Amino acid sequence: MIKPRYALITGANGGIGKALCTAFSDEGYHVIATDKQDAACSDLDFKKYIVLNLSDYVNNEQYAANKNLEISEALPSHQLHCLLNNAAIQILGSVNSLTRSDWHTTLNVNLQAPFFLTQSLLPQLENAKGSVVNISSIHAKLTKPNFVAYATSKAALSALTRSMAVDLGPRVRVNAIEPAAVATDMLKAGFNGKPELLTRLENYHPVKRIGEPHEISQLAVFLASDKSKFIQGSCIDISGSISNSLHDPIFEA
Repeated sequence: MIKPRYALITGANGGIGKALCTAFSDEGYHVIATDKQDAACSDLDFKKYIVLNLSDYVNNEQYAANKNLEISEALPSHQLHCLLNNAAIQILGSVNSLTRSDWHTTLNVNLQAPFFLTQSLLPQLENAKGSVVNISSIHAKLTKPNFVAYATSKAALSALTRSMAVDLGPRVRVNAIEPAAVATDMLKAGFNGKPELLTRLENYHPVKRIGEPHEISQLAVFLASDKSKFIQGSCIDISGSISNSLHDPIFEA
């Protein structure tokens, strides 16, 4: 009898989170979906849903202990085959306007929670010879005005990925995905009534479109699989080559 594989996915109710749940479920994993909402989205594919507020997880040790116990109880074999740190918050603001709360919240959710979750679940990950996949961002390397908190958190998440991979060695693989723009409901909502701006964004990518959530999730499935056993500490660009493009307003004029 084949033992079930388990995947824990944070930010499951979001666009990429839903795609991750579907992809890992299709691959035969028992998906433990987590998000801060009290209920899972109606179209979410999962075996168990756990309410998990990542800010509280970082700031409140008792809350974290309770959630760690809840997660452990969902892993009957004491094995976790993949932890997907997908949840993120994007608070826009300049150096002048960001508040201390903005800064701390961004780092708590985007950086500290992935570290503490990995640390807490390390025994289960080791038992399964599992892996961690962090969903970072193109903003880890390239950014634009008003993304200072988000970009800093994602740059740190990619650095954390590399550092944990070195620290954990053969025990648990740790990799990251750095997507550019992805066609989630949240992104598309930002272009409501402004289709010409979305078209402009698409055309700026050399492939003439933005990414799709399933493209991120399929890469995550590969990174969690035995097919990628020698990939350790990698931060993989998935950007339609926009990360190779120099913005040249003179040329574009």
